Amino acid sequence: MNVITDHLGEFGDGLLLTVALTVLALAGSLAAGVVVAAMRVSPVRVLRAAGMVYVEVLQNIPLLVWLVLAVFGLPEIGIMAGLFTTSAVVLSLYQGAYAAEAIRSGINAVPAGQGEAARALGLTFLQSLRLVVLPQALRTVVQPLGNIAIMTLMNTALAAAVGVVELTATANRVNLAEARPIWIFVAAGLAYMALSGVIGLVTGGLERRLAILR
Repeated sequence: MNVITDHLGEFGDGLLLTVALTVLALAGSLAAGVVVAAMRVSPVRVLRAAGMVYVEVLQNIPLLVWLVLAVFGLPEIGIMAGLFTTSAVVLSLYQGAYAAEAIRSGINAVPAGQGEAARALGLTFLQSLRLVVLPQALRTVVQPLGNIAIMTLMNTALAAAVGVVELTATANRVNLAEARPIWIFVAAGLAYMALSGVIGLVTGGLERRLAILR
């Protein structure tokens, strides 16, 4: 256990970076997910097609490939950003594809009569979506979005491959110095498990509070 306490500051910094990356990526993915889900259910064919292409392309290419392309490819075309910023944006866009599908399922779960009633009141498609459909859809998919939040947390570990010194990268660095992989990576795994547990508890509480009784 001394190997953990001796490097507690480093583990703390890595953990904080992991939490920050998760929070930023989750916020970005939810924003992207709402926009893409709206495109997927739009009456405009071009928008529906664009939303479908976004989801299919992002979901069917591994996240690590996107990270490597962004970190090493964007500077080649003159787009410069820090490793943390680039990783947060890539994670947001990647997880946004999954969030979009979860939100779209929530939109499809809203009774059709809700949209018809909104249109009967003279609301436009965007007004109906924003004021009537989306609030109900988001409350319906709290648990799936919670699962995506946990997935986002786990995927932050891939940022270590492009130089972001988050929890996994910190554990690897400490292991290179101390050569005690069991203690070091068990500690890192327990930290990930604790963060996942917190997300699960928050998600469960929100789901019970926001559940729509029909």
